[in-house]
Amino acid sequence: MSKRETLEIRSSSDIVHVRQQVRNLAVAMGFGLVDQTKIVTAASELARNTVDYGKGGTVTLETLQLGTRKGLQLIFEDKGPGIPDIELAMTDGYTSDRGLGLGLSGSKRLMHEFEIVSKVGKGTKIAIVRWR
Repeated sequence: MSKRETLEIRSSSDIVHVRQQVRNLAVAMGFGLVDQTKIVTAASELARNTVDYGKGGTVTLETLQLGTRKGLQLIFEDKGPGIPDIELAMTDGYTSDRGLGLGLSGSKRLMHEFEIVSKVGKGTKIAIVRWR
C-alpha cells in the first residue's frame, strides 16, 4: 500500500518540518542510518532551494513498491522563476547566489533517481527516489 503526503514549504521552519517528516518516513520504511541521512540531506537541500529560489512550494512524500523493492519518492514543486540552464545548474560548484553550488548536483548523487523539469517563468519540479 502506498502512502502519500504533501507538505507546504514557505519558510525555514517548514524546511525543518520536511526534514523531520522525511526522516520519520524513512525510518518507518526500514531504511538504514546511512540511507536515512542521504535522503534527509537531499530533501533539506531541495527544500531550501524551494524557499530561496522558487519562492516557496510543496513537497510530496510517497512510498513506492516495485515487486519486493520499497522506495521513497519526494517531489518538490514551485511556481518560481524557473531555471534557465538546467545543465549549468547541475554543475558542481555552480551557484546563482550565495550557496556552495552543491544543492542540485549533490542531491542527485545522494539518490538513486533524479529528474528535473523547469520552465522559465513557470517554476520547477524535481522528483527524487531512493530504493531500499
